[in-house]
Amino acid sequence: MITNSSCESTVKIMDTLKSLIYLSSCFVFLFICISNALDNGLALTPPMGWLTWERFRCNTDCDNDPDNCISEKLIKVMADRLVADGYRDVGYKYIIIDDCWLAPERDNITKQLEPDPKRFPNGIKHLADYVHSKGLLLGIYEDFGTKTCAGYPGSEFFLMHDANTFASWEVDYVKFDVCNSDPKDFAAAMSFYLNQTGRPMVYSCEWPLGEYARGIKVDYAAVKKVCNLWRNYGDITDSWESVKNILGYYAINPGNFSNFAGPGGWNDPDMLVIGNFGLSKDEQKVQMGMWSIMASPLIMSNDLRTIDNFSKSLLQNKRLIAINQDSLGIQGTLFNTLGQLQVWKKPILPKGSYVIAIIHTADDGRPTKASFHPSEFGLTDSDGYRVTELFDGNSVGTYKPDTLFKISVNPHGIVMYAFIPVTDNKLYLL
Repeated sequence: MITNSSCESTVKIMDTLKSLIYLSSCFVFLFICISNALDNGLALTPPMGWLTWERFRCNTDCDNDPDNCISEKLIKVMADRLVADGYRDVGYKYIIIDDCWLAPERDNITKQLEPDPKRFPNGIKHLADYVHSKGLLLGIYEDFGTKTCAGYPGSEFFLMHDANTFASWEVDYVKFDVCNSDPKDFAAAMSFYLNQTGRPMVYSCEWPLGEYARGIKVDYAAVKKVCNLWRNYGDITDSWESVKNILGYYAINPGNFSNFAGPGGWNDPDMLVIGNFGLSKDEQKVQMGMWSIMASPLIMSNDLRTIDNFSKSLLQNKRLIAINQDSLGIQGTLFNTLGQLQVWKKPILPKGSYVIAIIHTADDGRPTKASFHPSEFGLTDSDGYRVTELFDGNSVGTYKPDTLFKISVNPHGIVMYAFIPVTDNKLYLL
């Protein structure tokens, strides 16, 4: 005879077995992903593109704000602007839909993710076709948890299903968040399933950010094996304080995460907010210059319909983009200080060349003057260096290691120079 007590015991045992099976599958997929490094041939240089989030957030009110809501219309308009205004031609290829594109629930029968039918009436495959016709690539957002950060259906328990859905829609880039997920779970499994689809898709994960938020030490070697780019720190906002805080975290470089950046995998300090409302011209130059020297993904989030000429020119600066896209793929790091100035250094090609960026993050009311010898920053080629100022492209002259170099840096400002050995006679963009 089966008693209520034995039934309850059986249920408890079954629930425990289900939990163990689920946990075992997580660890199996984690082992698969970590023991087989991500090798999808993508993101050999930091990805460049445009993303909805910082500027347009979760605006779903297309009735009252049809030009600025997260919709098929907005994505098409921004794709058009990327092409017509020259962004695509300097490298901005990805156009990425962040959170809030989804319908409130999965399909009742197929359990497939669905876009909001009113805001994306023709579906994501149609949008991908449109973006591809422009010579661009489409990115999309999902979350490892039960819900996305904004409360839409997440991918937990549907990883393989969603990866196959994205592939069928011909998506080129997946941004995978960690809201509403358990610390014991790992986003690594999604990398495995994306690769299994056979479609090349850049995988942008927030695994380190999730660990950082919980006070857990990040294993960056494991992260690089499963992600093409990864977020380390909190979301950027349209403010100097936010940019400065991110730079401060990258200066500390916990876990030496800069050592893991390189072709196929990059640290992501979040979006470029250049061309919005919160940054002065000097502060915009700091963000563009530092995202370039840190080999960061250059993913804009702004309104390309209304951006001013200064911001547009800065975002399309070919010298800064060349530094960012340098095929050595070495992330620049904080090297030294000159009083209250920070000195950042990045090796670039040709061999023996460096970029030096000096930033002034303090709130002084006047520029800070300083001087240094190139040798103080490890530039020791006895034949000297051709020096180019990178924002305007002006030649500064030739400097030997012991030649005094003088600078003046505005508050919340930056100066940035390329030092190329004079013995290199090739012609370079710089």
